[in-house]
Amino acid sequence: MVATTTTKLFLRPPHSLPLFFSLFPKPPSSLGKLPLSFSSLSIAAAAVPYGPSLRKGTFPSFPEPDSRTFQNQSERSDDGDYPLDEERFTRVFDVAALRVPSRDCFALESRLRGHLLNWPRVRNIVRIPGDDVDEEMAELVGERGGEFEIEDATVSLSRRIYGKAEGDGGELSPVLRREEMAKNFDSRGFLNFRSLARMTRPRRRRKRREEGKRRIGRSGFAVVEVVEEDEDEDDEEDLKGLLGEELKRRKWRGPTRLLLLDERYSTKCVDELPQAIKAVLKENATESTFEVVRCKLTLFYDYWQMNEILEALLPEGMIVPSAFETVGHIAHLNLRDEHVPYKKLIAKVILDKNKPKIQTVVNKIDAIHNDYRTMQLEVLGGNQSLVTTVVENGLRFHVDLASVYWNSRLATERQRLLNGFTRKDVVCDVFSGVGPIAISAAKIVKRVYANDLNPHAIEYLERNSVLNKLERKIKVFNMDGRRFIISMFSSEKASSITQVVMNLPNDAVEFLDAFWGILRGRTQEKEFPLPMIHVYGFSKARDPEFDFHERIRIALSEVAVDVEMRRVRLVAPGKWMLCASFILPKSVAFAKPMHDM
Repeated sequence: MVATTTTKLFLRPPHSLPLFFSLFPKPPSSLGKLPLSFSSLSIAAAAVPYGPSLRKGTFPSFPEPDSRTFQNQSERSDDGDYPLDEERFTRVFDVAALRVPSRDCFALESRLRGHLLNWPRVRNIVRIPGDDVDEEMAELVGERGGEFEIEDATVSLSRRIYGKAEGDGGELSPVLRREEMAKNFDSRGFLNFRSLARMTRPRRRRKRREEGKRRIGRSGFAVVEVVEEDEDEDDEEDLKGLLGEELKRRKWRGPTRLLLLDERYSTKCVDELPQAIKAVLKENATESTFEVVRCKLTLFYDYWQMNEILEALLPEGMIVPSAFETVGHIAHLNLRDEHVPYKKLIAKVILDKNKPKIQTVVNKIDAIHNDYRTMQLEVLGGNQSLVTTVVENGLRFHVDLASVYWNSRLATERQRLLNGFTRKDVVCDVFSGVGPIAISAAKIVKRVYANDLNPHAIEYLERNSVLNKLERKIKVFNMDGRRFIISMFSSEKASSITQVVMNLPNDAVEFLDAFWGILRGRTQEKEFPLPMIHVYGFSKARDPEFDFHERIRIALSEVAVDVEMRRVRLVAPGKWMLCASFILPKSVAFAKPMHDM
């Protein structure tokens, strides 16, 4: 007969010794069903050799759910999907532990590190809350018969802290004493002291977040329970010192800790432990007392990472969609056709494993075909709003993915481009969007001229300029890219423009013909600075650099174009995004009209 105690244990976080992280399970929810193809989520025969896994451990025994609740949980929701049953991802693992005095805990941890539990996100040091009474608290909890009755003492201490101390003769807390005084004054007809609460209530101290310390919350991802087994005569030597009734017989004085041993020792007795552990225990046996404890380590849904959950949910052999683009609080997915039937479950797992940063999950349902370069997105879960705030390069950008274009994966490329700008530059951003390049460049250069065809992007560009207090250095235009280039270089501003950015990879090369004869009519005798042009494009050719260079020469109608080519990123199998930087050739800028040649 095996009985499991209800003692909840704590795991110590790795960054701070005095701070302890409480691991409590989430409140049990009604047991539901996974989708039909997932209803038999079982443990595979081929177990993982080491570490926690959904393919290892055992399922805990849950109470039978109410039939009506079970029926409601198993039905499809309004959008045609089944709910995700988080209880199905709870696993119980049998582990062994050494119970040691807390004063020897950290020294033993360093000496036995290679034999302790080394699972990710699970600490190998556990404390017992009811047994952890410091010597300074002895006077408060009281002493009976030379031994601390820890359970009764902690209950008494808790009652005194929360002011429920009338029964055991302790003093009331200041807040309850103030309330009792106010009631007595009112009932006896004395003056109503309106300032009594202000006089007796202690001042609130602002809680400062200490860097490096982990936040403690009620919900956790794991719990450790001590297992008590009946002692037989043959097993008396091996099982001597287990927790439970032995706790009082062993008369542990002061706080203790549990050192969780490696999983390969979970079924071994004391004599079967490695010699290294025996030698350390024997060395300290004269000064301290040690016990071998059997424990059950339960890992809940919150413990498992996103990839592990999705791998268990999706059919075997299917690629797990673990990568997504983050735009503010929005996770942007590009799901394959095979993932579409499970899109709601995928969105639910992404929300659970990335909260509170991710609040909305969307999927691109169609390629970009319109002139504004906006994406057709479907909200799969979370908040329905597609308006978010993105922080990049120390600046904030308001973005509405339903009406404007944004790509967070180009942040590194934008930063590389900005590193080439100086204070003397004047930048002309032909396809600015909401301003990731234009506004960031305004912090560096003298002046920025930003243009976009999308009126919604222009609205957000102006808003973001004001938001980052750079509106005085940015002038905004709303026109076609070719018309914008001709207008800028036909004005008196042409001589000051030193950098031209054309970040529209799908069509930017087609706008290069606008530079043909752009400075025609100006005297070539006078030194006229020619701008540096940065144009982006896609290529699926075997030699993408040669292919993109060829398209640039055709668009400019010029063979001798000295281009500096760079691969930005691989956007699809065999499809590269490239950036070509070159100084506008004088033969193109001062060229005559085609019909005169």
